[in-house]
Amino acid sequence: MAQPLSGITILDLTHVLAGPFCSMTLADLGAHVIKVERPGTGDDTRTFPPFSKGKSAYFAAINHSKKSIALDLKKDADCAIFERLLGRADVILENHRPGVMERLGYGWDDLHAQFPRLIYGAVSGFGHTGPEARRPAYDMVVQARGGVMSITGEKGRDPVRVGASIGDIVAGMYLSQGVLAALMDRERTGVGRKIDVAMLDAQLAILEHAVAITSVTGTPPAPTGARHPSIAPFETFHATDGLFVIAAGNDVLFEKLCVALNLPLSDDPRFATNPARVENARLLKRLIEAVTLDKTRAHWIAKLGAAGIPSGPIQDVAQVMRDPQILARNMVVDVLDRNGRPAYKAAGNPIKMSGLGDPTVRPPAPDLDGDRGEILRWLEGKG
Repeated sequence: MAQPLSGITILDLTHVLAGPFCSMTLADLGAHVIKVERPGTGDDTRTFPPFSKGKSAYFAAINHSKKSIALDLKKDADCAIFERLLGRADVILENHRPGVMERLGYGWDDLHAQFPRLIYGAVSGFGHTGPEARRPAYDMVVQARGGVMSITGEKGRDPVRVGASIGDIVAGMYLSQGVLAALMDRERTGVGRKIDVAMLDAQLAILEHAVAITSVTGTPPAPTGARHPSIAPFETFHATDGLFVIAAGNDVLFEKLCVALNLPLSDDPRFATNPARVENARLLKRLIEAVTLDKTRAHWIAKLGAAGIPSGPIQDVAQVMRDPQILARNMVVDVLDRNGRPAYKAAGNPIKMSGLGDPTVRPPAPDLDGDRGEILRWLEGKG
């Protein structure tokens, strides 16, 4: 069975993370991704550590399975190649500041007039509309401005960014969803769409409980550490050898937890309902830890798991990459080098689809301009 995006060509002008994360997702689903880079320097992440044999593992993890051609869109000869690529492409992706593509003559209006079936995907800090559309942004800027940092960290301490670059990554995920929706729409209409994703918008979109709390109470939530502000018990707990997590997300699970811990709390009015448990979350934590501090994390995770109560260890990334469940799902894959040898590790494709293989290796990340000849032959219909 062919991959779902087999035959779809993506012309990818994006760099760093949000856009490349989108095009990586589309490549994992079978799209032919041509990465258009700046001559001489290419994507900024080519210089990001760590390095293996002089090449960035960061770049390889996000840009495997793509092809690279270096083009200067201020030079006529390179523009001629670029316009031929546009004629063969289904989607163009860009993450320049709004106005840059228009100055080059390749904004949405110009391209849509010349290539009406072309889908135009744009991701930027603040989007293509609004009073601050042209402001620059990075991941940390939108995590801060979008409210995520205000609810992340421990109560009474300085705000912290989420450890993963969710400002970029979530925007890239929304862009890939937009591209897939536009491809489906084009099947019906024959016409391409412009997709405009703002990193700032995407941060607000993931604040499900924070928006609900603020809209009803008028008071924005503060950081609560690992504890969920609307569910209890739903946080970290101490055992004899450290912390683990328990997530009892409803009354049935809480009753099972009480049985497993031999704690007669399920009929106590302070804990009988989730709102009551949230109100008394600090007391509930102390009562639970009075029991869990008597045994190891492994003991409690096994016992709670046997009772059907969601719980688990707090793993570092090295432990995650050795986790049997992660490995069984092909979620750690090898990225090959040009000689077909494993060179880097990367996250696998979390989208598992019936009837499709789920390979444990990925093609190499491209050298800068390393696929020029192949791409030009493809344009001539010879590749």
